This record gives sequence, C-alpha cells and structure tokens, in this order.
Amino acid sequence: MKVLLICVLAGSFFIEPTGSLRCYTCNTQVNNANCQAMVNCEGNAKACKTDVVGVVGLFNVISKECSSDCEPYFKDFTVGKRNISCCAADLCNVNGAQGFGTNYKAQASLALFTSLASLLLRS
Repeated sequence: MKVLLICVLAGSFFIEPTGSLRCYTCNTQVNNANCQAMVNCEGNAKACKTDVVGVVGLFNVISKECSSDCEPYFKDFTVGKRNISCCAADLCNVNGAQGFGTNYKAQASLALFTSLASLLLRS
C-alpha cells in the first residue's frame, strides 16, 4: 500500500494543471489601452505573446495573442524597432511596449539626414 501511495504522489508531480492560460489579445492597435480584451487560451497555448513594432518618433503597433510556440525577438532597425515578448502567467502580457525606450541616437540621425537632404536638394 505504501508503494502505491508513493507512486501516486510521485506521478502527481508530472501532471500539468487543467486550467487554461489567460492572455490579453488584440490586433494591430496603436494604443495599449485598446489591447485589454481577455481570453482563455485554447489548445496547447503555453505563453502570452506581445508583438510591438515601433516607428521611431511616430507610433507603435501592438498585437497580443495566446501562443504555443512563442520565441522572444528584438530587432533595432534604422527607422524603427520590433520586440516580441513572451510570458507564461495569467494576464502577464498587460504591458504593450516592454523593453521599448526612446532611441535618441536614431532620432538625431533621422533629423540630421533630413536636414542634409533638404540642403542638398536646395543646391
């Protein structure tokens, strides 16, 4: 009987909880306040995914969803950034632009390029 009890207890460590993950979802919103719809994830979703594409000095486009294979990603382009973040707790993707800060070098470079281009076009 003790052996059976030990086997049941040991096996319970390998059983995943049956409750589904809950995430915020939205598609291509420019304001995180518009990304507050909550859903119960279906299937084999293991993470809440937030995908933010930012155009330097202009706006961010935010999408959120449940994901079964979320891969974090960050890329800093000359005129913008893309940040994909993943988390695995209920409603953990509440923030829209995690890891996004103002890139003053990129803004200054863009302003300098615009000024030089306008001077060259006048000549």
